[in-house]
Amino acid sequence: MAEPVSIAAMSEQDRQISEIVTKERSRLRNFIRRRVPDPADVEDILQDVFSRLVEANRLLMPIEHVTGWLFSVARNRITDLFRKKKPELFSDTVIEDEQGEMLQIEDLLPSPDAGPEAIYFRNVMLDELEIALEELPAAQREAFIAHEVEGRSFKEMAAETGVSVNTLITRKRYAVLHLRERLQDIYDELTK
Repeated sequence: MAEPVSIAAMSEQDRQISEIVTKERSRLRNFIRRRVPDPADVEDILQDVFSRLVEANRLLMPIEHVTGWLFSVARNRITDLFRKKKPELFSDTVIEDEQGEMLQIEDLLPSPDAGPEAIYFRNVMLDELEIALEELPAAQREAFIAHEVEGRSFKEMAAETGVSVNTLITRKRYAVLHLRERLQDIYDELTK
């Protein structure tokens, strides 16, 4: 007789977990989405949070306030994600040329020793980089310059400005995306 009770208890637990997932999924996804730019990472974190809920439930861990617990687990997972991810350096940015070959930004800038045309091309690219930097919102430009040009860490900038590390990483990421697109257009124009 003990076995049917445990099966009934397990199905009741499953029902309760389903209700919690249904009730909290949308709010939790929005919470994560506001902090994590990559939709795939958002879904991974969301699934991990709910799998931890199932695990905690199976281990009979008492959870007083389920909603608060879910958001706390989500916060921890977001922090873990940003600790693992290495910030993208603009100098490491790779662009695909017409032949499908992958080039780094440095490969696009000719050596100053390569003659007058190369110097002209290099100067045009550097001028365009400066213009593209000016097009960025001030917060993105400052994050990019501080990290990429001045070599400052996000942790150092966060301590100085009071802006979270995650926000600074996101600002720089958007700056890199804009600059990559902008410089690719200029490169395409000059190499026609």
